[in-house]
Amino acid sequence: MQPRSGRSAKTARDPVHHPLFARCYARVSVAAETRAGMATVRRRLLGGLSGRVIEIGAGNGLNFAHYPDTVSEIVAIEPERDLRTLAVEAALRAEVPVDVAPGVAEALPVKSEAFDAAVLSLVLCSVRDVPRALAEVRRVLRPGGEVRFFEHGLGGGRLMNLTQRALDRTVWPPLAGGCHVAREPVAALREAGFELGPYRRTLMPEKGPVLPTSYCVIGTAWRPVDDAAADGS
Repeated sequence: MQPRSGRSAKTARDPVHHPLFARCYARVSVAAETRAGMATVRRRLLGGLSGRVIEIGAGNGLNFAHYPDTVSEIVAIEPERDLRTLAVEAALRAEVPVDVAPGVAEALPVKSEAFDAAVLSLVLCSVRDVPRALAEVRRVLRPGGEVRFFEHGLGGGRLMNLTQRALDRTVWPPLAGGCHVAREPVAALREAGFELGPYRRTLMPEKGPVLPTSYCVIGTAWRPVDDAAADGS
């Protein structure tokens, strides 16, 4: 099943609904474009992409303005209703075709091997089942397809790691829309069968206080060219 050709779609019941977090995230993320240098990160993340791209967990659509014109189409999956509404508005302003659709990372509503590239931007922290989500990414990419990722996760010294794990067990996921701060995205991609390309660890923001959410990584991975293990519909 593929997303409908319209700019938005509705479901009877949203699998993810965090209206308060969505409003807070929308405000903070827009401010971070300049104050935290996120616009620069987005350009670096998306530069050089081409063909048909799926963006998983598109949020309020801030990536859309940074895709190069070599991208022929973006299918943007966002499960949270309020963020999806904002993503639809951003899609209408984008210079490349964007189709925003509901869905969760663990069950992407698209055909197998339908995309040249996948974008994971601050999404693996909040999916419910990381291995299953990455298996879906592998399924929908063509063999040799590219993954661009920018994620935050475990980092810092022993005390920071203890703090991150304590936050994940207690208050942080309920407060932050299911976000976890102690996941390891690079290891998860490797365990899911992707070939890791170059990646770089960085702090966000680069200047300012170091927070449990500050430890980020940006990089590239690929579905192996000879990969025939990703089953799909």
